[in-house]
Amino acid sequence: MVVESKRVIARKVGEYISGRDRLKRLLGAEVLEVSPGYAKVALTVEDKHLNAADVCHGGVLFSLSDLAFALASNSHGYLALALEVSMSFLRAVSSGERIVAEAREEHLGKRTATYVMTVTDERGRKIALTKGTVYRFDKAFPPKDNNGE
Repeated sequence: MVVESKRVIARKVGEYISGRDRLKRLLGAEVLEVSPGYAKVALTVEDKHLNAADVCHGGVLFSLSDLAFALASNSHGYLALALEVSMSFLRAVSSGERIVAEAREEHLGKRTATYVMTVTDERGRKIALTKGTVYRFDKAFPPKDNNGE
């Protein structure tokens, strides 16, 4: 049996989630990078992302952050699902601006892991900060029988 490198596993997780996450497609988000315990995603804010105040809806910021969180937390090749997530909104974003969410692993335990996500604008200003904890299952991800090879 060939043991896959951690980077190869993270790449496969990124490809799997990128190809199957329906909300990612709906938002128009892009996966820029996935490595063990880390992910970077982006989107350009469009009119469809705006709330009634004509700024990017908080749900869009949360969803982009959550996509990075999902990629980073599953990047080790085991299914990880959120237990808790909290977000602080720091600055408004307008239509036409490109935003980036990065997830970084802060703690990796046997059953839980904690991540910090930062959403920034194209000038590097912090838009939102998010912290999340996942439960880690003893289940391969992506699933080997469902296009996970």
